[in-house]
Amino acid sequence: MTLLRDADLAAAFDHAARSYDTLVAANPGYHAHLRRSARRLGLPDGGHGMRVLDLGCGTGASTAALAAVLPGAEITAVDASAGMLERAAAKPWPDNVTFVHAPAEGLARAGVEGPFDAVFAAYLFRNAADPDAVLATVRDLLGPHGRLAVHEYTLSGRAAHRAVWTAVCGGFVLPVASALGDGRLYRHLWRSVVDFDTAGEFAARVRSAGFDHVRVLPLPGWQTGITHTFVARRELLDTAGDR
Repeated sequence: MTLLRDADLAAAFDHAARSYDTLVAANPGYHAHLRRSARRLGLPDGGHGMRVLDLGCGTGASTAALAAVLPGAEITAVDASAGMLERAAAKPWPDNVTFVHAPAEGLARAGVEGPFDAVFAAYLFRNAADPDAVLATVRDLLGPHGRLAVHEYTLSGRAAHRAVWTAVCGGFVLPVASALGDGRLYRHLWRSVVDFDTAGEFAARVRSAGFDHVRVLPLPGWQTGITHTFVARRELLDTAGDR
């Protein structure tokens, strides 16, 4: 199948927004894993006085994780899907959370400007048509020593983990999504993970984009070897492309 990109992908997420929270709630540990990845940013003092960008916030699950872990931070949550963002913004939020409708590639046009102390991106990069360009944008938005945490479906490279992912999608996710009229999006979900970087490949991609202190951290439960947290810091040098 052809993966969905750009406007087609945003439209598919718009349609799926009404049932998205119900589906992810059936994923054991989904919200706890996001909070774990948010903690892995390692920001001190609950993020007090800091600016954090939630890139690809969807219906707000990642935003809620950041708000719980970093109650003192100013959180800007961004998504390309108007439908997902509408669902997110309709939920109760503290005053330090702001939502912006914009694709990751168009943040400047939407008025999203750095520097940020940290960027959090959950389930974003494998959906980007040009993940390297998005990483470059993220790097430019971060201040010196700014931190990045990516929470993403990135297979370990082991056949067993790929088989578990395919079995979960084929046995549960796709049948339920198809019954709800969102089969096209969730077929994309399955395929986008299979076709994307392995965890090691994505870590190398992050390093090449001008980040250091890159670590790949596993998540527990059935997602071991399937979902990882990648944490990194912006390099001090401004010549990442010339190294």
